[in-house]
Amino acid sequence: MSDALRTNNQVTGRTSLSPSFSFIPWIGLTLPLVLVAGCRSAPRATEVPPKPVVPLHWPTQPAPPLQGDNPELWVSLAPHLPQFRGGVPTDLLLRAAAGTLLLTTADGERWQGSAFPVRWSQEPLAQPLSIQRQVLGPFASHESALQQAEAWQQQGAEAVVAHPADWEVWAPLGSPDPGQPSRLVSETHTESWQPVLDRQGTPTVIQGPLQIDAPEGLRWGGAVYRGRFRLQRDAYGSWTLLQQVPMESYLLGVVPHEIGAGSPLEALKAQTVLARTWAMANRGRFAVDGYHLCSDTQCQVYSDPSAAGGAVRQALASTAGQVLTWDGKALHGVYSASNGGVSSGLEEVWQASAQPYLKPAVDGPAPLPQQFPLPIQGDGSVRSLLGNRNFYGAGHPRFRWTRRYSATRLEQLAAAAGSPIGGAEAVSVGGRGPSGRVLQLTVVGTDGRWVLERDQIRRQLRALPSTLFVVEQESPAVWLFDGGGFGHGAGLSQAGAIDLASRGWSSERILRHYFPGAELQPVKNLSSQVSP
Repeated sequence: MSDALRTNNQVTGRTSLSPSFSFIPWIGLTLPLVLVAGCRSAPRATEVPPKPVVPLHWPTQPAPPLQGDNPELWVSLAPHLPQFRGGVPTDLLLRAAAGTLLLTTADGERWQGSAFPVRWSQEPLAQPLSIQRQVLGPFASHESALQQAEAWQQQGAEAVVAHPADWEVWAPLGSPDPGQPSRLVSETHTESWQPVLDRQGTPTVIQGPLQIDAPEGLRWGGAVYRGRFRLQRDAYGSWTLLQQVPMESYLLGVVPHEIGAGSPLEALKAQTVLARTWAMANRGRFAVDGYHLCSDTQCQVYSDPSAAGGAVRQALASTAGQVLTWDGKALHGVYSASNGGVSSGLEEVWQASAQPYLKPAVDGPAPLPQQFPLPIQGDGSVRSLLGNRNFYGAGHPRFRWTRRYSATRLEQLAAAAGSPIGGAEAVSVGGRGPSGRVLQLTVVGTDGRWVLERDQIRRQLRALPSTLFVVEQESPAVWLFDGGGFGHGAGLSQAGAIDLASRGWSSERILRHYFPGAELQPVKNLSSQVSP
């Protein structure tokens, strides 16, 4: 979550951003229309029958709504299955940590054993599946894609966010003009990948979803995850292994991997509230794929729950069910490793709307806010801020940093991004947000220019820890980037929270500091709300 820069590949059908979208178009594609005599008159010769609706993606079922004090999240452990090695699909190993696994197929067939290697086979579809969509993107983040989807929806398009390889926005063909370049995708599928299990040497093709019960836990990626699991098809024709995990158990696998299990208790409590809040606010992020959240940095890092020691468990117990809200809804509880001494607004790092609880602010004691009044504009002002280490969280190893990019490296990156520029000659900052973060970076070459905006900067120039930097030409073929902070810089600074907790601040005071005006509420008050 601190550095949401990874991407995936995924696709969707005619839905809304809510996980409770309908797949009537899919049913209409596969089922013939039956007319019962006497119930309906025959159409007149002049009537034109409606055209069948072509879906945007492979059919999926919505994840269940989140309800109660400890709602169950569906979190992907392994998306886009099968994975391939040398062009050959690799087996998926389902292995019990102890005891046995119980597998139940969609038609009720049951399998029991300590381990199941799942093979993959391409099987013919009962009838071809045609998919069509209009696509915007790719986008560097979900936040930027969601902003574009909402803008397109306001024009009347049934736009959804998808994550095939990068974040994209999809809408049916014939949707209103989005006002920016888009591309058309038209596919017809006659086969699909299906999981295959062996029973006494006899291969059996499984029709999903496959329910997996692991009373003693499922061993996955060197860790043990407890509860129930599913293997189900996603919106792209591939499959996802997901865990059905209660919220409080999910946080055991998030908090220690996001802020560190050894952090002060009050910092752990603040992180716990935010992680719970972020999960609730983003529970519709993978709605088109039939689950709520992923387990990597496109969401919050969710990994080995055994890393949660006594302090993490105490933080969970003392904040159980608490979420941070604005106007009665879970706010977008973003956080990063270090803000470099100044928090950013949401609109500075993503193509997203500004939020009243995420305001740019100097993150340090008086007189620093007076010494560095916002907006921080111009290289001189940013250099002055970077030269000061008296801010909260200054102990982070990337609170201040330096990176170098050669002309050759910039040329390679531009070409890989589809923007060949020839020989790189100049690098310039095109604008800054109120916190001093770079909004636009331009690399000028002999054959063109490469323009990066907001989250694209760090996505393309991955060695840069943040967009709070100044750049100068160190030599004819080398540019020097001096900067501060690690991550997007919006919301809570984890380094700042650790610093403030060590100064005696409570978790409530820390949260008020980074999210002014927000309120704490029980999660059960929000669980009945429709997902975003």
